[in-house]
Amino acid sequence: MPHRLFRSCLAAAIGAVLTLSSLPPLQAAPARIKDIVDVEGIRENQLVGYGLVVGLNGTGDSLNNSPFTKQSLQAMLERLGVNTQGENVRTANVAAVMVTANLPPFGTQGSRMDVSVAALGDADSLQGGTLLVTPLLGADGEVYALAQGPVSINGFKAEGNAASVISGVPTTGRISSGALIEREIEFHLGSQTSLRLALRNPDLTTSRRIALAINDFIGVPTAVPEDPATVRLNLPRHFNGNIVDLLTDIEQLIVQTDQAAKIVIDENSGIIVMGKDVRVSSVAVAQSNLTVTIAENPEVVQPNPLSFGQTAVEPNTNLNVNQSDTALQVVQESVTLQQLVDGLNALGISPRDLIAILQAIKATGALQAEIEVM
Repeated sequence: MPHRLFRSCLAAAIGAVLTLSSLPPLQAAPARIKDIVDVEGIRENQLVGYGLVVGLNGTGDSLNNSPFTKQSLQAMLERLGVNTQGENVRTANVAAVMVTANLPPFGTQGSRMDVSVAALGDADSLQGGTLLVTPLLGADGEVYALAQGPVSINGFKAEGNAASVISGVPTTGRISSGALIEREIEFHLGSQTSLRLALRNPDLTTSRRIALAINDFIGVPTAVPEDPATVRLNLPRHFNGNIVDLLTDIEQLIVQTDQAAKIVIDENSGIIVMGKDVRVSSVAVAQSNLTVTIAENPEVVQPNPLSFGQTAVEPNTNLNVNQSDTALQVVQESVTLQQLVDGLNALGISPRDLIAILQAIKATGALQAEIEVM
């Protein structure tokens, strides 16, 4: 693109940006209280266990390369009355696995939950395998559930002498309702007179709005915003019900959420996610593109007749450098980042160049937002 035409396109794009700056700002989406807070005491607990999957069709661990699988297999057989000490156990139908699960809140003894299974050794696939009884432990070392059952996987592996194909991850699987809860976590929610609501996206304004919405609905001071992430909820003295009734009444209340101006950048993939309240102060922006093209065209050189020479290959490199500059443009104050990005996108600027421009604007102090690089 000629330099004058490129400069004209940039001026037109920036002009379009300044025209869009007169549009009213977008409003945050309203949300129910139950969708933006977590209630104290209502939470999952992570469990983990080590077990064996048997019944694999030759796709299990090789015992020579996985000594823990061999030791676990021998220990299991000894508990069942089979002595294999000193024997050369050779089987490819067993795999050592890690079993994980999330104990649901208020899970009662005898109820079931799903578990995930992942191979620990060099097994090729868990297809067709069955998990043997595996205790699932919590962070305190206590057993809270027992897992067992056939493993379902989403992938497969097939191979021949000269080719193989793998779809998905055949060394991970899931057992639906594969664990029985054996121990309950004691927490009596209905007997509480005070608890905390934890905001999933901490914000001072949202915390105060939640408290005001609850107090307006109940009619008495019931909720107190303690910090950007916490709202204290107290059971009114003459409330007709317990804390569960109070939570049921307020969880459907609609609150206008708020959020800080923030930009999240993933430099590896070139993804940019920005908040609605990001603003750009007056700043001048210029961007330069440097393109270097290198082409290798080796030439074959033949010797002269009767010279007893040898055919040779000589390198031939074509190097081309193309640099296009944009004129320095001024972006007026109060232009939103979305409008600035729209104008820059109109010029075909790549996401990585856009990331560099945003970071440079932030370095000058003209970008009124927080940048988080993933």
